[in-house]
Amino acid sequence: MEERASSVEEVDSIGLARLPASELRRRMGRGDISPVEVMEACLAQVEQHNGTINAVVTLNARALDEAKALEAQAARGEEKGPLFGLPVGIKDVTPVAGLRTTFGSPEYAEYVPAEDALVVERLKAAGAIILGKTNTPEFAAGGNTFNEVFGRTRNPWNPDLSAGGSTGGGAAGLATGMVALAEGTDLGGSLRIPASFCGVVGLRPSAGLVPTYPSPYLWDAMQVTGGMGRTAEDVALFLQATAGPDPRCPVYQPTAGRDFVAAVEAGLPPGLRIAYCPDVAGIGVDEDIERTCRRAAFEMRQAGAEVEEIDFDLSFGWDAFLALRGYWMLGHHHHHLGRLDRFGANLSGNVRAGLAQSTETLGQAEQTRSRIWAHFHDFFARFDYLLTPCMAVPPFPVEQSYPATVAGKEMKTYVDWIAPTFLLSMTGLPVGCVPAGLDARGLPVGLQLVGPMLGEERVLALAKTMQEAHPVGLPRL
Repeated sequence: MEERASSVEEVDSIGLARLPASELRRRMGRGDISPVEVMEACLAQVEQHNGTINAVVTLNARALDEAKALEAQAARGEEKGPLFGLPVGIKDVTPVAGLRTTFGSPEYAEYVPAEDALVVERLKAAGAIILGKTNTPEFAAGGNTFNEVFGRTRNPWNPDLSAGGSTGGGAAGLATGMVALAEGTDLGGSLRIPASFCGVVGLRPSAGLVPTYPSPYLWDAMQVTGGMGRTAEDVALFLQATAGPDPRCPVYQPTAGRDFVAAVEAGLPPGLRIAYCPDVAGIGVDEDIERTCRRAAFEMRQAGAEVEEIDFDLSFGWDAFLALRGYWMLGHHHHHLGRLDRFGANLSGNVRAGLAQSTETLGQAEQTRSRIWAHFHDFFARFDYLLTPCMAVPPFPVEQSYPATVAGKEMKTYVDWIAPTFLLSMTGLPVGCVPAGLDARGLPVGLQLVGPMLGEERVLALAKTMQEAHPVGLPRL
């Protein structure tokens, strides 16, 4: 049996559950702690806090047994995978074989898949343990995590407030120590919105970098699969284990020779050129949020970067995103057309909006998306990164589906308030969200980092630098 090393720093079970995944992996690799100890610590957090926060909606009853099996394999000298022993939360729209997967919909309340999603296959192959499924709006349609099956997910920093969405359960689970890593999806901001509200790190990777399978819409280049963690290094670990082409998926990105973890560890090169824009969507931004993001961006000068404020208006892409989103809804839910009345207002309304629009509207939307791409092509000839606030508003009351106003302006639709994220989704570029600090109410504020094509390594390296400069910690529970 592998000899157990003495721990450099002894922590109790609560502290253990809240350590970064990368640190947990290092300690388990050395034998300081075991997968069983880590799983027990995370399950204790679920037991203590999930009744209030409602992050994990279905537990994997075999999780502790799987941790014991991993521990036995390690004792036999078998190789420890890159995610060895790490408890992971899987968004409840992502299939896990043998584990209830409801899509947040009463129509699928008892559905149990027979097949793992590709991302789950890869997480398991890397040594991760699926702790359970995390809450999501119905079919991930919404920026506040609520559904009729499981109810509302609450913000660990203040349970009266929203955790964001649609990967709200994953972000809340990370902030409370229920899971070490969280899997999710991002169409209009679903990995970034809850990361901002809950004070963790999220990354929307390039389309296809983590292929999405199974899917009724395999040619989807708008929604992506990705991960969240308590640190940028954690997200790099997730990406290293899950990225890469698969013959079942026609949309993919190259990964040969790419090492996301090493890139984060290497840090940033000198002479970076950073642009900061306070409002890419033209909807206004809460003053406290903008002040926090501006300070974090311009303090990068202390790391040797050139930082310049620019006007980078992407509001011309607003209608284009809504049109492409409607088409995306049809691509994913065409097989549901005969029973739309059984689904909630968000999902059914989006599908009907897709049905109502013309092909001319879609053609115009595609040309607008091309303009946005050209806009960024010119931008990256001058700068290495674009930094901009992730959210225009702080977390709002959890009972609301969305904030009625932003900076005093009334919102026309329930997605208007997430324009700062959905406009950047249209680029297909890697976009991260990292905590930039706390606002006057003590709530985390997220800053979006936009990198060039295939620039996930650069985004994560900058996220690490900024997170170390502005640590917000985790909420007091």
